[in-house]
Amino acid sequence: MAVYEPPSPPPAGGSRDPVPQRRRSGSQELRLTHADRDTAVETLRECYAAGQLDEEEFEERLGLAINAKFPSELEPLLTDLVPSQQQKAGQVASSVSGKEKEGPRSASDRMYATLGHFSGYFTFVGPLLLLATSRDISPFVRRHLTEALNYQITVAVASIAAMALGFLILPLVLWGFMMLGWMFMPAVAGITALMGGEMRYLFTWRPVRDGSEQGT
Repeated sequence: MAVYEPPSPPPAGGSRDPVPQRRRSGSQELRLTHADRDTAVETLRECYAAGQLDEEEFEERLGLAINAKFPSELEPLLTDLVPSQQQKAGQVASSVSGKEKEGPRSASDRMYATLGHFSGYFTFVGPLLLLATSRDISPFVRRHLTEALNYQITVAVASIAAMALGFLILPLVLWGFMMLGWMFMPAVAGITALMGGEMRYLFTWRPVRDGSEQGT
C-alpha cells in the first residue's frame, strides 16, 4: 500500500520559494556560467586599460559583473564599451578599405614601384633618390619606395654593426643570413609590386614612414 508523505514544512521566517522569481515571471534567460563572468571581467579590464573607464567606474562595474546571475545584468555594463581588440580590428579594416579605394594600380605605378625595389641593389641610395625626386606619386608607389628604403637602411646598419663586431662569430653568421636574403628579397618585392601587390620585408627597421603610417 502506498504511503502518502506530506511535503516538508516551509523554513522558519518565510514561505518556501524553490522557483526563481525570473522563471516564474516567464523569463527565458539562463543563468550565467563562470566563463561568461570571466569574459565580461576581461572585457572590463581591457577597457579600463584603454582609458574608457576611470578607476571608480571600473571597480563598480567589476563588482556587478562578478555578482551577475543573468545576461541582462551584464548588458548595461558593456554596451557603451568597445574592447581594444575591436578598436584595432576597426583600424585595420579602415586601413584596408582606404587602400581598396585607391583603385587598380596603373602600369606606370607598378613599374615605378618595381624599380624602387630593384634600385636597392645599389644600396639605400637607389630608393632614397627615387623617393626624394618623385612628386605627385600615388600612395601605392610611395609605400613601396618607403619599404624598399627602410629595408636597405636596415641592411646597411646591420653591415656596419657586423664589421664593428667582426671579432665575434654570431654577428657575422647573422649578417651572412641577412646578405643571403638581400640577394633575393628585393627581386621578390619587385615582382610583387609589378603584380600590383603589397610588400613588407621581414626583420626590417622602419625609421622612414610613408603618409599612411603617420598615425600608427
